[in-house]
Amino acid sequence: MSDLYHRALGELGAVFDRIDDAGVDAAVEAIAKARRIACYGVGREGLQIKGLAMRLFHLGRQVAMVGDMTTPPVGEGDLLIVSAGPGDFSTVRGLMEVAREDGAKTLVVTAQPNGAAARRADHVLVIPAQTMADDQGPSTSVLPMGSLFEGAQYVLFEVMILKLRERLGVTPDAMRANHTNLE
Repeated sequence: MSDLYHRALGELGAVFDRIDDAGVDAAVEAIAKARRIACYGVGREGLQIKGLAMRLFHLGRQVAMVGDMTTPPVGEGDLLIVSAGPGDFSTVRGLMEVAREDGAKTLVVTAQPNGAAARRADHVLVIPAQTMADDQGPSTSVLPMGSLFEGAQYVLFEVMILKLRERLGVTPDAMRANHTNLE
């Protein structure tokens, strides 16, 4: 395996050496308790959030991506999950405000625990990884721009699904039964 692969995997491993497991478990619990879940992210973070939404659907959860025509309104008992790796996005800010005004809770996934989105959220899940907000300087990742954060999101979200599967008592066969047959 080339040195670049080892460096990238080592950096991902270092992220998970620093992750707060209690924060992960709290996020899992917030998701487990939610009546309905809406998810939102921009760019490559948005792609990772879409993957999380798909897996939540496989678990049998009522979940939708913000912006899809079939996204229901959120309110009491619901959860909006947003990704704001660099700390804030104007769209994230606006969606969190609407969700909060209508009684939904918010969970922000970020690398910036003191960022504007985290300060507004009910729940904060910190991924201690480089994003585009801090991708310049001597201690930058071998991966470009925000890729370390986005790669860590993928791994973390899959582990969270495993924790949720156990918490909710969903079998692997039940998850598979929720997978589309229209491929």
